[in-house]
Amino acid sequence: MENDSSITDYYKKTAMFWSDMIAMMSSKPTALTGVGPLRTISSNLKKITAELTEANKEIVEFNNFLIEYYKQLADTWSTAQKEVTSKASELPQNEEGTEAYKRVWIDIFENNFTGLFDSRKFSENYNGLISKELELLKRWNAVTDVMLKSANLPTKQEIDEIYEEIHNLKNRIFKLELDKKKAEKNARK
Repeated sequence: MENDSSITDYYKKTAMFWSDMIAMMSSKPTALTGVGPLRTISSNLKKITAELTEANKEIVEFNNFLIEYYKQLADTWSTAQKEVTSKASELPQNEEGTEAYKRVWIDIFENNFTGLFDSRKFSENYNGLISKELELLKRWNAVTDVMLKSANLPTKQEIDEIYEEIHNLKNRIFKLELDKKKAEKNARK
């Protein structure tokens, strides 16, 4: 874990260096233009840097959970394979033995992996893995939203709202067309 904090500190220092550098450059009218997306992005750079710093921490934590996940799978596989190997020597060396070997292999692996998936340790690690993945997704969405706003483009939420409104309008138009057809049909009678 000490190594993880030194990696995180390195990313923090690097991010802050570049953040300060761009902030310094953006304050100089000759260095950057006074208007436009670059100026807006540089003014939002502190927020982007903070999000990326937190994302780097979460990537380290995610990798720790991922390593533990694959370690548990590999350990379970290894244990199951050892059990299969010890049982295989007891089986006859003929066609029936081959079928028996398949059944033994399936049963042992099924039992070992079911035990793994039912274990508290596995579920806590898997929950942490998924939680960190979702936190990373939120961070990337936040960074993307800041960058889109800096470029005067709609954010994902705004686009989703537009799609929802279009969907509602389509449904209302469809309903009006149905009502119109019914009215025309009734008028003919």
